[in-house]
Amino acid sequence: MAKTLRITTRNATFQQWLALLSNRNKRQRAAEFIVQGVRPINLAVEHGWHVRALLFTEERSLSRWARTILARAGDATRVTLAPELLQELSGKDEETPELLAVVGLPDDDLSRIPVSPDMLIVAFDRPSTPGNVGTLIRSADAFGASGVVITGHAADPYDPKAVRASTGSLFAVPVVRVASHRDILDWAASLRARGTVLEILGTDEHGSHDIADHDLTGAKIIAIGNETQGLSAAWRDACDEILRIPIGGSASSLNAAAAGTIVLYEAARQRTRAG
Repeated sequence: MAKTLRITTRNATFQQWLALLSNRNKRQRAAEFIVQGVRPINLAVEHGWHVRALLFTEERSLSRWARTILARAGDATRVTLAPELLQELSGKDEETPELLAVVGLPDDDLSRIPVSPDMLIVAFDRPSTPGNVGTLIRSADAFGASGVVITGHAADPYDPKAVRASTGSLFAVPVVRVASHRDILDWAASLRARGTVLEILGTDEHGSHDIADHDLTGAKIIAIGNETQGLSAAWRDACDEILRIPIGGSASSLNAAAAGTIVLYEAARQRTRAG
């Protein structure tokens, strides 16, 4: 049976959860993060993520949705908080949320990404903005990507801003952090050695040809560059082709998450037609 705790002061447990909102290192050490919002909590439960604790207040009657989540969350600890403490953990100035979840971090293991002859993987090279990370994860989910890999020194996909921007897609698409582009290139080499026909593509405004003119069906890894510096030289050297998104008007470039979304849409469009 799940445990029930009651917290009415800013004790050590509360302080640890509060730190998860702003401190990446503490999220990593604790191997957990705070999830806010109905849809993200729903998807965390639906996709079998380890919900460690569910936080709510006794001073508010729980809705049918909240009671259902409590029933489905298995051994998650139930924690009743004073309303002002729950509000502080929500990270917002709006009304106190009905429910927050403390969810365990998954392993950063590329084996979490399913391998298939038509897998579509997005590699985001050193993104600096959590909102862009979350937005690209959301697009990857919408357009059928097999997984997202965050490479290098980058914003954290488990930052509350990234989780919110993903609108819960973080829980539906495998997202893996790796220290360097080399990790994913070594993984790609191992897949090729086992017979997977895999192409590695990059995106850049000076690419060799337009994305619509390149075959995006079949197994692909598509690298999206950093918001300010674009793809690293190492990524460029590793790519089989560098593709461009034609743009006009006064814009000199596209937001990284927007560029990734366009590439994912084009890949989905081609795959739908080929099917």
